[in-house]
This record gives sequence, C-alpha cells and structure tokens, in this order.
Amino acid sequence: MLSRLQLYWKTHATEVYIKGGVFDHTEGQAEKPTVRFPGARDHITPYAAPKPENLLPYADDTKGVYLVNRSRPGEPMEWVEVAKTGRVIETINTQLMGMAYTAAWLYQFKGEEQYARFAVGLFDTYMQGMFYRSTPHDITHGHHETIAGLATFEVIQEAALLGHLTGVYDLLYDYLSQHQQANMPLYTTVFRKWAEVQIHHGVAFNNWNLIEARNVLNIAAVLEDNPAYADGKGRQYYTDAILNHDTERQWSLAKLLREGYDSTTGIWNECPGYSLNVLADFTGIVQRFDKQYQHDILPGMPVLEKAVPAAAQYLFPNGCFTAFGDSHYGRLSLTPARQLLANAQLHHKPAQAATYSRYLRTLEAFYTGISSTEEKKEGIAAMLMPPNETEKQNEYDNKTTTPGHITDYVTPVFSAPKVSYLAVRNGFDSTQGLMVALSGSKGNHMHAGGISLELYGKGMILAPEAGIGTSYFQPDYGEYYSQFPAHNTVAVDGISAYPVMKSNHGFQLLHSYPASGVATGFFPLVSMANVSFIEPETQALQNRLIAIIRTGNTAGYYIDVFRSARQDGRDKMHDYFYHNMGQQLTLQDSNGAPLPLQPTESLTFAGGHLSAYDYFWDKQSITIPQNIQAVFRLQMPHQPEVQMHLWMKGENDREIFSVKAPASKAIDRMGLPQEIATLPLPTIVARQKGEAWKRPFTVVLEPATTAAPASIATIQSFTPHTANSTVTGITITTRNGGTQWIFAADSTAKASYGPYASNGTLGIISQQHDTLQYLFLSGGTHISCGAYQLTTRKGPAAAALCQKVDGWYFTASAPVTLTLPQQVITRHNLLTVTTGNTTQQYTGKPGQSHSSKGNTVTFTLPAMPYTKIQF
Repeated sequence: MLSRLQLYWKTHATEVYIKGGVFDHTEGQAEKPTVRFPGARDHITPYAAPKPENLLPYADDTKGVYLVNRSRPGEPMEWVEVAKTGRVIETINTQLMGMAYTAAWLYQFKGEEQYARFAVGLFDTYMQGMFYRSTPHDITHGHHETIAGLATFEVIQEAALLGHLTGVYDLLYDYLSQHQQANMPLYTTVFRKWAEVQIHHGVAFNNWNLIEARNVLNIAAVLEDNPAYADGKGRQYYTDAILNHDTERQWSLAKLLREGYDSTTGIWNECPGYSLNVLADFTGIVQRFDKQYQHDILPGMPVLEKAVPAAAQYLFPNGCFTAFGDSHYGRLSLTPARQLLANAQLHHKPAQAATYSRYLRTLEAFYTGISSTEEKKEGIAAMLMPPNETEKQNEYDNKTTTPGHITDYVTPVFSAPKVSYLAVRNGFDSTQGLMVALSGSKGNHMHAGGISLELYGKGMILAPEAGIGTSYFQPDYGEYYSQFPAHNTVAVDGISAYPVMKSNHGFQLLHSYPASGVATGFFPLVSMANVSFIEPETQALQNRLIAIIRTGNTAGYYIDVFRSARQDGRDKMHDYFYHNMGQQLTLQDSNGAPLPLQPTESLTFAGGHLSAYDYFWDKQSITIPQNIQAVFRLQMPHQPEVQMHLWMKGENDREIFSVKAPASKAIDRMGLPQEIATLPLPTIVARQKGEAWKRPFTVVLEPATTAAPASIATIQSFTPHTANSTVTGITITTRNGGTQWIFAADSTAKASYGPYASNGTLGIISQQHDTLQYLFLSGGTHISCGAYQLTTRKGPAAAALCQKVDGWYFTASAPVTLTLPQQVITRHNLLTVTTGNTTQQYTGKPGQSHSSKGNTVTFTLPAMPYTKIQF
C-alpha cells in the first residue's frame, strides 16, 4: 500500500514552486523519495482519485497524475497535469495515512504485528519523504506563500493528516522505538519542523489560529520534554507557545479569546458556520488539557462559559442556526456543552455542572421535539470511545436535572454587534414561531449584503441566505453568492459592493422591542427592530425597520420597511431583492388580477451594474405605481404546500421584476430532498428610480400553508396627515375581525389618520371588531386611538396598552402619561398595579379629549414591565 503514496518517487524533489494558488514546478533532488505537493488550493476539479488499489504504484511521471475523469462518460482514468488536480494528491495521502492510523489502533486492540507493520510502512515512508521537503515558494511573491503548509496550500488543511501522523507515532511509539530506532530523531525533526510552519504560516485573527493551535498541540503531545532537543523546543515549548506567546501569524489563545469574542454576548467574530467550529475547537482544547494533563485551563477562558449557551441565540425555531456569510444551515452541535460538563465533573465544580446539565437536557429535549436525528460517532471514533466515556456523558441525565425550555437560552431579540447580527423572534414553536434575522458584514467570512434578511415561517427558513457557491475560488462566489443581489437587501445604483471575507461594514441597531436579551415582561404581540447602515460604495444612507405582528397563536405577519438614499442626491435607482424558496411565483395587482409582465433584458452587467445581475434568468417586469401582491409556492413531498404571501406598497417610478436566481447553497445540509435543495430561487426585484427614502420599499409578508391559510384578508396603504413626508401608512384587516393601523417613519414624526395618531418610528393601533385591542409604540413619543393615548414624559421610548378578556395590560420603557376615556374608569380615578407582593395606586387627572370630544382621565406612570392594571 505504501507504493500508492503520492511521492516524488523518481525525481526526489525538495523545492516546490507555486503560482498563487496553483502548482507550478519542482526543483532539487534528495536522497530518497519526497512528498508530492497538491495541484491547487481550490478543491473543485473534474478529476478524482480512484480506489487505493487502482492507483498506479510508485507513480511519478512527467505526464502528471493518473486519475478518474468524472466529466467524461464512463469516468475513465487518464493522465492530467498536476495543476488541474485540485486537492486530490493531498486527499490520497491523507486517506492512506488514515488507514495507517486505523491499523495502529487495531494493533493496540489485537496485538497482531501485521497491523503495526502496515502502519509503520506508510508512516516511515511518508515521514522520510517529508524530512527533505521545504515549504513551497510562490513565484508571484504573494499571499499564498504565507499560508501554505508542508503538504497543502493551507496550513489548516493539514489537520486530518497531522492527526493521523501524530496518532500513529503515539500509538506505535514502543514498536517504533524497537523497530525504527535509528529513524526516531528524523520523525521528531519532521514534527518540529511542521510545528514551526504551523506557527509562522497562516492567519492569526480567526478560525485558522485555532486550527493551527490544535495542530501544534497535537505535535507537542508526542514530543519529548524540552531538554531532549538541542534547541530546547519540545513538548513544553510548543505548548507554551500556543497558550501564551504571540507571533504575527499565530496569536496566543489568551489574545485570540480577548480579540475574537464579545465578552458581553459571548459571540465570536465570524459567521455562524465558522464561529460554532471555533467554539468546539476552544472547548476541545479545554478537554485536551483535562485528559492529557488533568489541568483545568477553563478559568483562564471565562468567556467560553458564556459562549456555549450563547450559541443557541443563532437558532431558528426549527433548530437550524442562521447562515449569514459563508455558512450552511445546520443543527447546533452539543459537543462544546458536553466538554464543559465533563470539565466541571472532573474538577468538582457542581454549579457549572448543573448549568451545563440543564442546558444539555433542554437542547436535547428541544431537538427531540422537532427531529429524531441524533448526533452520533461512526467508524474508528465510535469504536474507540471507552465504555465509561458514554456513562460520563450521560451523568447529567438524572432525575435531579430537569430540562428547561428553549426560551431560557433564546430571547425574543438578540443583538450581536461584533458580527452585525440581529435576531427578532415571536414565539419559538417550530411550526407557529416567527423569526427574522438581519445580518451586516462585520468580522470574518462575511458577504457584501448590506442589511441582509432571512425569514422563517411554517417550519422552514423560507427566505434563506445565499451560501458560499461552488467554492471560494470559483467565479460564482466572487461574482454572485457573496454580493448584494444574492441577498435579501437593497443595492444602490446597481453598484453596491465592498470587500468580502474579512469585512468591517456592520449596521447599527437604533432600537428594538423588546430590548436585546430581555426574556420576560414584554408586550407579546409585537416584536420589532430598527437598524441603519451606510452603503460604502455610494455612501447611501439605509434604514430597515422590521416587525413581527401576531394575529393569533398560530398566525402572524412581517412588516419590512426599507429606506435608501444617497447623501449626495445623485440617486439613479435602488433595487430591493427578495428571494424565497419555491417552485412557483405569481404576481398580481391589488385586486388579484395577474400582472401583465413582459420579458426584459434589464438587470445586467452590461447595464453598468454588478456582474451578479447577470446570474438572473427568466426575467420579466412591469412598471407599475400601484400596490402589488405575490405568492411564493413551495410544494414539499407529502406535505401541505408552503406559501409566502407578499404585498408591496406602490410608488411612482417603481418597476417590478420577476426573475429566477441561483439556488441557495446554504440550505444543502438541512435534510431537504435534493430536488428541493437544488431549486432556483424565485425572486422579486423592485427597482425604485431616484431616491427610496421618502418612497421606501414597504412590504408585508405572511407565511402560510394550504392547511393553515393566510390570516390577512386585505391590505391597503393610506397617506397620513403629517409634515414629515417619510411616514408611511398601512391598514391590514385579518380574517378573525382584526384591523391594524400601522405608522412607520424614519424617526419621531407626528402623523395622524382619522382618529389614529402616532409620533414615532413604529406605531400600531389594533382593533378587534371596532373595539380597541392594543396601542403599541416604539422609538416614539405618542400613540393614540381617540381618547386612548400613550405619551412619553421625556424623549422616545417604547410603550403598549392592551385590552384582553381578563382586563387591561400596560408596559413602558420610560415614564409615560396614559390617557383613557372616563367611562373606562370605574372608581375614583384610581389605577392599581400589583407586582408580586407590592401594590401601587396612581390617581388620575380628569380632562377633555380633543379628538373624541369626551371626558378623559390621565395617569402618570413609571416605566414598568408588561403588567395587568386595574381601574
């Protein structure tokens, strides 16, 4: 089998030369065969490795590499030049060393020397081949030379290979000492050289740092103590280097924790797909020190105890975490929590053990309720788990640890400014829960998406993120998937763009309801947030107001008001993109008649826009100033049809496009049927010529199914009486007899319509069969419906007054005056509030309502959580 290793069997090359991320040539000649370097940094290639037994033995030919061509009928084997082979060469070597690692374990279990001989043959040949090899030289003198490893174009991609090599050395140490004694110094020389490469190549500030640290710790674990080496660089040296010392390309774990984590929120500064892996790497290092040294390093990493439960704040109600940036939707791993639980048990920390026991029981109960899929280990990992390890992992599963509720760890609103992420939720039932996630571009592995939106409904993430595309190095990533038009956002003049991957363009949260992290004491029928952003390319100001409005326990809808305008007034147009899963998109006018869309050649790079526009097809459009509505339909196998109903307020100079967009690459790990996961995304593009601040994109969206139809009956826009032209008004009637009058503005702005008035960013008056149901105000100073009024005492605040079957309820984030009709007050103009064992009474002041021309009573009330009030 060792003859199948990918080595320079004939040329014995010592120096590898690359041209950026592609192999170029080799030079030099060693005494023995050396390890071959792969063809490219990008894994995308039509060529693949055959089964090990079909690999040519001792292959080293000027024709290249003999591989399977997957792009041709029958997938024949053929010679291909190295530069076109992607990462196939390193994959073959990693696979073979994985076989050696498995054989080493089998020797440990069975004691049969055949397994040791098999493993040592591969290990010794590879390590001798790496002894003579140097790190690659980039003939362009570019970035790639600084990140390449000995065996790969990226030092981090050597993790599996190094795990196999150090594992074989550790498991067969006694056997190697007996049968390969002369080569033992060579093996440690190679390991130590590899550790230096891991430290001095790569990237310091992100997930790379953790992977490199893990690789170096793997090496350190199999080295001797420092005095065994002339330069003093042994086990202690490399362990200390990782824990405590900073270099340009490898920060200490202490600095990485300090710089990477937000100590307030516990969120890491990369997109979720990467940050959750970083969390597992950190807790894995804690576990390594527990097992290898019985030493607790967690006290020096206190943010991890916040970061583990904080990961749940990324969750949608179906248990998938959000997928902004370079992420895929997926289920939250519980491994970090299990590792910290094991740490608490090992070091006798009962309070921490109880904390993580409850977290684990809660998350397991949550996932059991929505999915039968379990985390499990397979192959060698499952075989090697000691019986008592399973028992230890289940120690928390006892009668004294009862699960909590998922909402103990997931709050209605959660803001993580370090990564520009905002979650707004209303309910967390997997079917009836509603959630919108907003993301900017701050941190690592981020996209250029402005204020990008994900929407959830009826058990699914219906408006998903775009994902990565084919790979980071393919054109579709740079041209489309990482750019504005691939996201649910607004692009300015067709040119909105800024650097992706490492980005520093986050939005600012202006206010939300409830406030971020608040878990109790809030008005439950409305959740909202208001954010602002400066689009870097055009310096346009953007503002996005999103809200979730409940119409019942099983229904509700979203409000999305997106404003955008250049500060220099040179607006050409603003494009609102909304992508939704589905096989069908139908557009209608406000009366339900199909829109007479016509084929169009617009939305192109040729029009002076981003090349991302060229990725749309089946393009149709209509210029229409009136309100429009649309339905996205998704038919899942053996399930009711899932729908997203969309309504958009009309404006002059507004063109509506219906297009197909590339499939989301973020949804491919959610367990969806392949025919659903690969569907193109039906997409609406609304183009507003000129500015879109006074003429914002005002959108209402409601998820529904054929089994649970939409709750909205009608939607109409109205023009408020106001001196502020930015106020937009919507009236929504629901099938259960409800009506919501909604005022949305870019700031506090006095506006009225009939008996309804608002002065705030968001004001909602809801009536049920012509009787007041509630007043809701956020970011404002006044809301009223006739004689029912809420007015803040000083500055903008949030407040709500709600009439329920059992009486009236009230909340305010700051002192307010509450005005009510006299007939509502039944005794002595007194208002009573009881919280716990405390009762407080407030005396009202009689007055006269100017709007309803009746007697009123006004109470001055302090800030208080959502509480029942009595008159």
